[in-house]
Amino acid sequence: MWIFGYGSLVWRPGFAFLEAHPARLDGFVRRFYQGSPDHRGTEASPGRVVTLLREPGGSCVGRAFRLSPEEHARSFAPLAHREQAGYARHAVELTLLPDGRRVPAEIFVAGPDNPHFLGPASLDAMARHIFDSTGPSGRNDHYLLELARWLEAHGVHDPHVGALADAVSSLAAGRDVDQGDAP
Repeated sequence: MWIFGYGSLVWRPGFAFLEAHPARLDGFVRRFYQGSPDHRGTEASPGRVVTLLREPGGSCVGRAFRLSPEEHARSFAPLAHREQAGYARHAVELTLLPDGRRVPAEIFVAGPDNPHFLGPASLDAMARHIFDSTGPSGRNDHYLLELARWLEAHGVHDPHVGALADAVSSLAAGRDVDQGDAP
């Protein structure tokens, strides 16, 4: 059984796995369009996390995990809880990298019709939203920057994530300067 992660699962899976590989999902792109009222934000002030949008010709590189049947059964409830706010499970086919092997997998996707979908906004507005949001699982900018680090470490160029990470890093540099000037 394979699970495909494209957000926090790439750097913090939270379950035991038999093997893990970078993998590509064709026909989808990753976007910070999903609200997080339960992990990287609150019900009153949701954070922004990634989801996948269908896009012909698009692709998303993430991480595929092969689980034993026992681990899949053990991990499903916690994983479903982690992906509860608007996400639904789907069956897809992935390409494992770099060997090109195709495998069936499960993914969790939050479509535009779910109640927590925030949709697009300007780069500056999304960066500020991510920078300002915190929830029970931590700061929203930590989620973004860890994802960006994982992608960079694996040679993956994702213009959407990269631009947001740069914008949030600029905001953080301003915060560091402000904090450094405090008495």
